[in-house]
Amino acid sequence: MHFADFVLVAHFVFVLFVVVSLPIIWIGITLKWAFIRKPTFRLTHLAAILFVAGESLIGITCPLTVWEHELRGIESEQSFIQHWLHQILFYDFPEYVLTSIYTLFALLVLITYKLAPPIFDKKNRR
Repeated sequence: MHFADFVLVAHFVFVLFVVVSLPIIWIGITLKWAFIRKPTFRLTHLAAILFVAGESLIGITCPLTVWEHELRGIESEQSFIQHWLHQILFYDFPEYVLTSIYTLFALLVLITYKLAPPIFDKKNRR
């Protein structure tokens, strides 16, 4: 297995964490799951989506995408999501569409964080 494949898997896991965590948080609020109030989980999730939206808003290609492309010897301006959406759907979304989606998703995460904040107490520190 090429090291670029490990970078790709790490990138996929990062994207999966960002996307799947929000519905898990919503379900956890409804079902009163304690772990969704853990500061480490919530702050990590918030930081992850703010990083994605921020880099997209200022026009920076994700470092993991750059690293994977360098390892594979690929010259591409496409983002990770843009590349894989094209591979799956055979359609190229303009980068502004993805930036809009990232920004809206970040707003949803921020609203969720505000409406159901983590609990910062001694027994919920991790």
